[in-house]
Amino acid sequence: MNSQAAWFITGTDTEIGKTFVACALLHALRQQGLTAIAMKPVAAGCDAQGRNDDVERLLAASSFHPARELVNPYTLRAAIAPHIAASEEGQAIDIQRISACFAKLRTMADAIVVEGVGGFCVPLDESTDTTDLAAVLGLPLILVVGMRLGCINHALLTAQAINARGLTLAGWVANRIDPAMSRFDENLATLRNRLNAPLIGVVEHAVTSLDAARRLQLPVQAASPAQAGPPAGQR
Repeated sequence: MNSQAAWFITGTDTEIGKTFVACALLHALRQQGLTAIAMKPVAAGCDAQGRNDDVERLLAASSFHPARELVNPYTLRAAIAPHIAASEEGQAIDIQRISACFAKLRTMADAIVVEGVGGFCVPLDESTDTTDLAAVLGLPLILVVGMRLGCINHALLTAQAINARGLTLAGWVANRIDPAMSRFDENLATLRNRLNAPLIGVVEHAVTSLDAARRLQLPVQAASPAQAGPPAGQR
């Protein structure tokens, strides 16, 4: 079965909850009766066994575990910018290889969630970055906004970058990473007014990904396999 529901998860910065929201989205999809799997094309930082925590969390939230080399084609040892880590390790991150892995994964389940690395414009090598990866995959994006001081500027600039690449911002999630954020409601209202995409969920601080799943309003295409639209490349 070709996967009919697929998104690219990006964020306003690193450490703002992309993996957490991706796991919540996987849970929400599974609660709708869909088989859902994840992909983390590039992961930076791993343990002594070569495992990356984000990849492990995504696998745990998925309906089943596809081959790890498809889910995570590039695992970099150091938890630093991926282009620096890849250069130090003598690796070359090949976007076409990632695209081929994605194409295989997309045949395996009803839905697939692809999580980027860092923010939207993080370099992958000297000439490409995650905007190029998102463009090659051609998926609608879900933007995770880490709700803290400065998030309005970060979110609007990211939305502009997405639009500049001719990509679709399908929705955004307000992830309250700073529970003491001043004027949270006012910041949220400003983002709702200025981001040209639906708010699909507000996630409070210190909830589980299962709890967060209940706070997400899935895009229409993910309501059921029968209602799902065609793959992004066929629209």
